[in-house]
Amino acid sequence: MTTEAPASSPVRGWERLPVAARIALIYVAARLVTTAFFLLASALSGPGSRYGVAPSLTELALGWDAQWYWLAAVSGYPADLPITTTGHIAENAWAFMPVYAYLSAGLGTVLGSWAAGAVTISLAAGYGASLLLYSLLRERIGASAAMWAVVFFASGPLAALFQVGYAESLFLFLLFAALRCVQKRRWGWLYLLVPAMGFTRPGILAFALFLGLYGIHRFLLRRSEGLPTREVVHIVALGALAVVVGFAWQVIAGLVTGDPGAYLATELAWRRNWVADGSGAFVPVEGWVQAAGFWFAQWGLGAVAGYIALAVLIGAVAAALLALPQVRSLGVEVRLWSASYLIYLLLVFFPQSSIFRLLLPISPLWGALAVPRSRVWRLGVLAFALIGQWWWIYNMYALGNTFWQIP
Repeated sequence: MTTEAPASSPVRGWERLPVAARIALIYVAARLVTTAFFLLASALSGPGSRYGVAPSLTELALGWDAQWYWLAAVSGYPADLPITTTGHIAENAWAFMPVYAYLSAGLGTVLGSWAAGAVTISLAAGYGASLLLYSLLRERIGASAAMWAVVFFASGPLAALFQVGYAESLFLFLLFAALRCVQKRRWGWLYLLVPAMGFTRPGILAFALFLGLYGIHRFLLRRSEGLPTREVVHIVALGALAVVVGFAWQVIAGLVTGDPGAYLATELAWRRNWVADGSGAFVPVEGWVQAAGFWFAQWGLGAVAGYIALAVLIGAVAAALLALPQVRSLGVEVRLWSASYLIYLLLVFFPQSSIFRLLLPISPLWGALAVPRSRVWRLGVLAFALIGQWWWIYNMYALGNTFWQIP
């Protein structure tokens, strides 16, 4: 025989709170933990750190890529590309999209500084993303598991990005809103969300691929689920819009600088910190192949082992997305988006320490780890997330002093 909890019990009180309030409490608690980690990292930061001894929270929030967004906001984008001593295009602001940079500047005029605007946007967008993540998952895995997925998301290894001057938080908010629109088949909002995402950070071409795969999925199931002509038009039009937006920044950079390859050359400038420039041109998938050989050689395992490991990794990820019941339970939209984004990374990225940050857009997969109902399991996942968060903050901020430790 089961006994109901008293009406005044903490569990009953928690469940009576509106979902938005529950998520707000989770999010605020997670941000306090992250702040404590930052303060500890500041105390451990020494003369060899990028930040020096005992940097302030503001200095930490403005580190690394935040400086580039700030530079874009205050100085704009260079018409004359900087050139290295070897004749290559050097790192510059064209690698950083304008929406977050300028929104932060606009809010910063009210709050007193670009940093205040940037952190406020990151904090607010992170909370909004948490609400949308819950909405994305609740109908698929249930309210309890969806709430635990929010806990993992808000407390995860990369949760520090919710309170620093990076565009990831805003991008996640826009992305989750877009995925929710696809779930609910509310196509009109996507005509605004797609350009907003595309000019916030790279990745909109992955969304174009997602819409293509989603369209194929709907076509294959048209007899059982239906596929009105109106939806076909929206899916095709939005996919085309995402492609156009995905290449628009490259075109803009080319027009402003007079160099059609300005954007891709700028992105490749960061890769040269690890490997030789090779052909000097962008080649899809080349980054992962180069990285497999480079990293495994650094670890003394040999380049061939790296290539084998890369193939095994690709196969394992594909199998997980296709076959794991916990992943399948998240719904076709989350699975197709995750596959599309991972394919995008495989095509364009050179894996290094930033790979952890770049995996944030597949955060809906936290839902798969929340599906098992065991409290021990869920608390274990949370402990792993928090340990990972401290490890990341310690390495990227307390010790961050070389290109081997880039957020």
